[in-house]
Amino acid sequence: MKRIGLLIIPAVFFLFLSEPVSGVERFPPPDFESGYELPQTTYAPARRGVYEYIDVAVLLCALSLSSYLVLVKRDRRAIFVLTVFSLLYFGFWRKGCVCAIGATQNIVLAFFDNSYAVPFAVVLFFLLPLVFTLFFGRTFCAAVCPLGAIQDLVVLKPTAVPLWLESALRLLAYLYLGIAVLLAATGSAFIICRYDPFVSFFRLTGNLNILIAGGCLLVIGVFIGRPYCRFLCPYGVILRQLSRVSQWRVKITPDECINCRLCEDSCPFGAINKSTADWPRRDYNKSKTRLAILIILLPVLAVSGAFATAATSGWLSRAHPTVRLADRIYLEQSGNVKDTTDASLAFRGTGKPIDQLYAQAANIQDKTGFGSLVLGAFMGLLVGLKLIKHSVRRHRTDYEADRAGCLACGRCFQYCPREHVRLKKIKEAIQGNK
Repeated sequence: MKRIGLLIIPAVFFLFLSEPVSGVERFPPPDFESGYELPQTTYAPARRGVYEYIDVAVLLCALSLSSYLVLVKRDRRAIFVLTVFSLLYFGFWRKGCVCAIGATQNIVLAFFDNSYAVPFAVVLFFLLPLVFTLFFGRTFCAAVCPLGAIQDLVVLKPTAVPLWLESALRLLAYLYLGIAVLLAATGSAFIICRYDPFVSFFRLTGNLNILIAGGCLLVIGVFIGRPYCRFLCPYGVILRQLSRVSQWRVKITPDECINCRLCEDSCPFGAINKSTADWPRRDYNKSKTRLAILIILLPVLAVSGAFATAATSGWLSRAHPTVRLADRIYLEQSGNVKDTTDASLAFRGTGKPIDQLYAQAANIQDKTGFGSLVLGAFMGLLVGLKLIKHSVRRHRTDYEADRAGCLACGRCFQYCPREHVRLKKIKEAIQGNK
């Protein structure tokens, strides 16, 4: 009961592929001669009323149940049942929205734009999984996230990914998160939602390119466990770091590890840390030299990353409609194009000075340029830190779940011989009481 009660702790904190769909112009362009105001960019709100609180309640219950099943019950079958429920409810019934992953952008935009108010349900969808991860590890990924659930159901013949390759591929998720934060902070776009690979499946409709991308990920997921979660998910980047310091976490064996290696074979996500011996003295000295060189190179990598992403700032800034409009107006003013667009006509109808539009676009480009430099420097440092991490070898006597990488799916439980001994003792104790 004490451990069950611990699951209530978080509850006290909180109760590049798609194209826009083209339409046929059935009516002539409106008359912009009478003070027409250019419409502002809006964002689709979450469901209002009692339904959004029902969604939050279901999320809280699912997180609590997932944490209980993973850490206390240690029951893979029950975790699987909850996974299916989450896929049906948060995925197909809720059609993938509100989504904790996409909510990251709402939070970022609200932080940089005081005029943008985040719906309370969106705030909770963003924060609740983080709080539970801080206490119990990645139990949100285990059986609550619909994007993880749809991938988990197709893992049939998982193949191990080399550690160096997996570490390199994870850089994509950091880059994706950085670009998403940059574009959300400047009010340019919500690319996490726009390029959600599985939303077309959940809504049974959508852009063909996104549908193909999601299908490709599912096909890859048959052989590579949860490729989106491990190598692309921007929210997973945050969860990885919080799970490193989680109060409680997945433990493969209930007592002592006998090094049978069965758990390593059972994990489709490469999240089992193997037992290791001490390095020979000769290799240890080489490692120290390599570590010193990498530490010295950290500033060089940061500067190199900043220069590499600085070249993309112009391309990224064009994600903002104001910058695109300014480019279009410039082309029309300079005579490089002879036709007009609905957007340029609408702007001219407002009577606003073109210089004001150019100034707004220049301001956005400056912000995007600075953000690109910061993102590049961060990515360079991240590459250096990953190299440093792989140059250090830790002594480990047991096979254990990696704090950051473990998705708490529970597959390793049913493979551990010591777990079977524990369950047998529990069963005998229950029969003895009868």
